[in-house]
Amino acid sequence: MRVLVISDMHANLAAFETVIEDAKGDWDYVWCLGDVVGYGPDPNECCELLRSLPHLCLAGNHDWAALNRLDIRTFNADARRAVTWTRETLTPDNLAYLAALPTTFVLGNYTLAHGSPREPVWEYILDPLIAALNFPHFETPYCLVGHTHTPILFQLSGERGDTESLQPLYSERRELNGHRLIINPGSVGQPRDSNKDAAYGILHVEEAVFEHRRVPYPIHVTQEKMRKLDMPERLITRLEHGW
Repeated sequence: MRVLVISDMHANLAAFETVIEDAKGDWDYVWCLGDVVGYGPDPNECCELLRSLPHLCLAGNHDWAALNRLDIRTFNADARRAVTWTRETLTPDNLAYLAALPTTFVLGNYTLAHGSPREPVWEYILDPLIAALNFPHFETPYCLVGHTHTPILFQLSGERGDTESLQPLYSERRELNGHRLIINPGSVGQPRDSNKDAAYGILHVEEAVFEHRRVPYPIHVTQEKMRKLDMPERLITRLEHGW
């Protein structure tokens, strides 16, 4: 089975649609690692597109924020403003969809979480130290996470349990080779690695092969929608810079 692995769409329909089109014919099922909504102008449209696909989806912190399950006083002012608008905009049907999402999932050799296996909704795995602390919290060879908006892999290696970071090989097949790995596909809708292109992955489940991919999308379409809705300018501008 081939899986389209996506995360952090953040209500950016133009990016989400572009990823679906770019990956056409290369996947049988979708694994979404959370944050379908938040920041962007199309929360209902992104929920409905995802729901139209064969998929499973996890809850992210912005999904929980839209459901009033998180104290958004910990969010910055722009993010709080976006959360409030998202709460008011989501339909009852899509709120119910988000409310039913699990926080973790285990499928064969793969553990799925939004943030980390240790703290599924909130923790950011940003460096090898944090990754090392998370390896004891899942039993499968591989763990897929999102949340940081940065494509990367962390590999557990050596007798001492050393952890190293590995940069993605875009559009190349990476054989996972049984190494214990934490894999982040990056963000569809709000990349933060100084690359404005939408990020996603293709996982060949039985072969244990992962492909990181990037694709440009019409950023101006999303920005125009956000400006019409009077969304914070910082959230609009960051899309064209990838931060």
